[in-house]
Amino acid sequence: MRDYRIRRAAVGDAAGIGWHRAAMFRDMGWIDEDELEGLTATCRAAMAVALASGEYLGWVVERDGGLVAGGGVLVRPLLPGPGHPDGGREAYVLNVYVEPAHRRHGLARRLMEEILAWSRTSGIRRVSLHASDAGRPLYLALGFTPTNELRREAMSDER
Repeated sequence: MRDYRIRRAAVGDAAGIGWHRAAMFRDMGWIDEDELEGLTATCRAAMAVALASGEYLGWVVERDGGLVAGGGVLVRPLLPGPGHPDGGREAYVLNVYVEPAHRRHGLARRLMEEILAWSRTSGIRRVSLHASDAGRPLYLALGFTPTNELRREAMSDER
């Protein structure tokens, strides 16, 4: 991590975090290059609101005055269940992204270690995330386990 500095994200980082979020979806093949600009704009606006409200807690990595990586969490209530009979809080990790020129320097691992350390000291009972194919080996090495989650997008014309 020489020449890199990790810190908590501030509202002023919303533009960089929004760019990282949109670029992450592009890099995973979920959006085309022609969709990147529009998604970047909406992500930047959403991140500004979420950072200001405290709904999103982020960490960024800087080098030479620019953001080169980042990641964050949304904290949500955890209902009572196996392993957490009294409920608690869950941290949902998202937006873990490293600019291509800065990959393979351990930045994603360092971000995740920061997030996991914060989670431990904040009394978070469970940490979950959705992994890209590229990120999966890191998350498995950090002790995450695959789950049985399924997803269905909401259909606006259904009643």
